[in-house]
Amino acid sequence: MSRYIEPILAIALAILWVSPLVVAFWAAFHNVSDAINFRLSAPLTLENFRIAWDGAPWLRYFLNTFLLVTLILAGQFFLCTLAGFAFVQTRFAGRDTVFILVLLQLFILPEVLIVENYRVAASLGLLDSLMGIGAPYMASAFGMFLMRQAFKSVPRDLDEAARVEGCSTLGVLWRVYVPAARPTYLAYALVSISTHWNNFLWPLIVTNSESTRPLTVGLSLFAAPENGVDISVISAATIMVIAPLLIGFLIFQRQFVQAFLTAGVK
Repeated sequence: MSRYIEPILAIALAILWVSPLVVAFWAAFHNVSDAINFRLSAPLTLENFRIAWDGAPWLRYFLNTFLLVTLILAGQFFLCTLAGFAFVQTRFAGRDTVFILVLLQLFILPEVLIVENYRVAASLGLLDSLMGIGAPYMASAFGMFLMRQAFKSVPRDLDEAARVEGCSTLGVLWRVYVPAARPTYLAYALVSISTHWNNFLWPLIVTNSESTRPLTVGLSLFAAPENGVDISVISAATIMVIAPLLIGFLIFQRQFVQAFLTAGVK
């Protein structure tokens, strides 16, 4: 009997986790009355999506979000690659201490630093800009840790062979370490994109105009009580916002799992 407990609990947890998404899909394709009463024989409708699409500048929000996650990911790849390589290849006094200090950042919630981040962004003139939203997340402690662990697993012989062939330090990084860490880059990219696609609090604080608002902030304003609460229309807007991530996961789920297993991300 005990061998069935774990699968049953896993299935129950999966159902609990997916139930809000199922309810949102149900409400998005039905009118309010049918959605609330769960009438199984009720007809499907796409009217909620039309109303939601006409209610906000979603194309602008999608573009802002795409540019934002791309900007953050590019900055993270650049900074975390250099930092991870430095922690592996460069010997300097206090290297282990500095790395421990970097890891301590993992225990600090981003919300704790909002006031200080806002002060710095204001002093640099980055308020209401995509750079202002993304800059605090580029020097990622998690990314530095992943890159360091990935680079440590690269055989020393490859490093020495590249140097014998005349590669500079940056050449060794680009030609040896970066290709060897591709699964780690893919796994980290998935984590970063999903995290910052759904990020809400900091973008809400630092943005003031439609030209910089990402999808999450646009959705919160669209669903504000003063605009009227229509659960079906709000659900349709929510489905539109999460659709790119959901479709991407369904298409590339096998690659997602392989990347995480190869990179050792749990």
